Amino acid sequence: MGPEETSSLFNEYRAIPSQAKLLVYLSFVPSVAIGLIYTDLSFFLTKVQGMSAAFAATVIMVMGITMVVASLPIGILADRYGRRRFLIIGNLLASLTLVMFAVTTSPVLLFAAAIIEGLTEAAFAASLNALLTEKAGASSRTSAFSLYSFLSNTAWGIGGFAIPMVLVFQSLGLNSRESHVILYVAVAALSIAITPLLLRVGESRTSESAKSIGQFLPRKSKNTLLRYAATSILIAFGAGLFVPVMALWFSLAYNVSDVISGPVLGISGLLIAVTTLMAPYLARRIGLVRAIVATQLFSTVFMVAVPLSPTFVIAGVVYTVRSFLMNVSNPLVTSMIMGLVSEDERGAASGLNAAIWRFPNSISTGIGGSMMGAGLLSLPFYLAAVLYVLSISFFWFFFHGVKLPEEKARAVVSGV
Repeated sequence: MGPEETSSLFNEYRAIPSQAKLLVYLSFVPSVAIGLIYTDLSFFLTKVQGMSAAFAATVIMVMGITMVVASLPIGILADRYGRRRFLIIGNLLASLTLVMFAVTTSPVLLFAAAIIEGLTEAAFAASLNALLTEKAGASSRTSAFSLYSFLSNTAWGIGGFAIPMVLVFQSLGLNSRESHVILYVAVAALSIAITPLLLRVGESRTSESAKSIGQFLPRKSKNTLLRYAATSILIAFGAGLFVPVMALWFSLAYNVSDVISGPVLGISGLLIAVTTLMAPYLARRIGLVRAIVATQLFSTVFMVAVPLSPTFVIAGVVYTVRSFLMNVSNPLVTSMIMGLVSEDERGAASGLNAAIWRFPNSISTGIGGSMMGAGLLSLPFYLAAVLYVLSISFFWFFFHGVKLPEEKARAVVSGV
C-alpha cells in the first residue's frame, strides 16, 4: 500500500460522523468486560472454581441460548422504544454479569449469570449495529464498522492481557480465587462508570414508533436474511466448537494456565483489531464479497494447523493468524447486511442475525467442550474446517453478484 492509499484509508476514518465515532468509543469498556468473560471464563470456572469442563461449557452454552431467544424480541423493542435505551441496559447487565461470575460457586446462580449475560449480548447486538448504521450513513458505514471492530477487538485483547493482573494481587497475599474476583469486579466498575456518557449519543425518533410489534418483524428484508442465515449457521456452529473454550484447550493440550494463555488470546485480539482497519481498503480493492471469502478461506487453512502444532508457542502463533484472517471480514459482513436490509428493520434484523449466529454457536460450544474434556483435542478443529468450507461456498453462491446501494450509486457516477 503506497502513501496515497494509506492517506486515503485514514481519510475514510476521519470522515466518520462525530456521533458515530462517539458511539464506537463508548462501546470500548463494555467490550473489555465481554472479552474478559469469553477469554477467561472456561478456565476460571474449571481451574479456579473447581467445576467440570462440561459444566463450564454448558454455562457458556446457556449464554448463547439466552441471547438467541432474546435477540429478536429485544431487536423489535429497540426499534420501537429506542436503541440507545437498550444499549444502556445491556451495559449495566454486562457489569452485573461479571460480578456474579466472580463471587458465586452456586450452579443455580452461575446459570442465572449466564442468562443475564445472554440478555446483555442480545441488547448490544440488536441496538448497536442499527444505531451505528443510522449515525454513520451509507458513505461511512463500512469504515464505521471497521473502526468499531478495531476497538472491540482491542478491548477483547485487553480483556486477555488483564488476566495476569491476578499475579499482582497474589503477590500481595491473596489467593487465586480472590485475585480473580478483584479483577472481575474492577472491570465491572469501569463498565458501569461509562454508562452516563451513552446519553450523549442522540437518536432520531420517527413515526415508526407507532407501529405494532408484529409490524417490526423484518419482512421486507427476509430474502437477504434467509440467504445469510444459510451461511452463518454453518460457520457459527464450527466456531463454537473451539473459539469460546480456547483457554481450556490450551490448558488441556499444553498444560498452561490462563495467566499464560490469556495474553496470547489478548495478542490475537489486538492483531485482529489492527487488521480490521484494512477492511475498507480490501473491499475497495477487490470487492466486498471477494474480500470476505478470501480472508475466511485462508483462515480455515490456519485453523486446521492449530491442533497439529507441537508446542504452545507455535499453536498460539497459528491461532492468532487464524483469528485475524477470520475476523477481518466481520465488519465487511455487518456492513453488507446493514446496507441491504430496510432502514426501519435494522434493529430486528441485527437481533435476528445475532440469534442466527449464537444459537448454533452456543450449542456447539457444549459439544466442543465435552470433546476436549474427553481428550479429543483435534476433532473440534477438523469438524469446524468442514463447516467453514461449506459456509464460505454458500456465501459466494448467494452473494457474489450483490452490490450495496452506495456501490451502485458510485458505479452510475463513474459511468461503469
